[in-house]
Amino acid sequence: MGSTCCKSGPDKDALEKEKLKWLREKRLRARVKAAGKIQAWWRGTLVRRALLVAALTAWMIQIWWRTRLWRRVLKRRQDLLKIYVIQEEAAVKLQSWVRMWQCHRRYCHMCNALCVLQVPGGCFAFQTHDVLQEQYEVTPSHPEFHIEILSV
Repeated sequence: MGSTCCKSGPDKDALEKEKLKWLREKRLRARVKAAGKIQAWWRGTLVRRALLVAALTAWMIQIWWRTRLWRRVLKRRQDLLKIYVIQEEAAVKLQSWVRMWQCHRRYCHMCNALCVLQVPGGCFAFQTHDVLQEQYEVTPSHPEFHIEILSV
């Protein structure tokens, strides 16, 4: 009776060893599975980090490029504005010269008309050297003529 119920021989030790082996394998499989999950999480973190760095780099490049384009447009506008200002200044200067030439021509016509109306012999006396020089003689007997030019 006692031999069947309380066997403590090699069979019991073998069963316990096999049970311990099975438990160790189960723990090892659980650890390998947990390690696989940790590694997968870490690889995902690295991939997401690399994607974030790539996205931020692309974003920075886009900002740089848009700034470059905006500066190019701004420089083009400034260049066009400078050209416009130069053209306007040139037009104003040319108009000024034409008006000055017209006033001078009118003045010369008036002087010639006054000389014709005055006594002959003496509005202008010309002397010729290397260069033609004009001398204006104004005597008290001749009427005086003044032109005042006002800019508008």
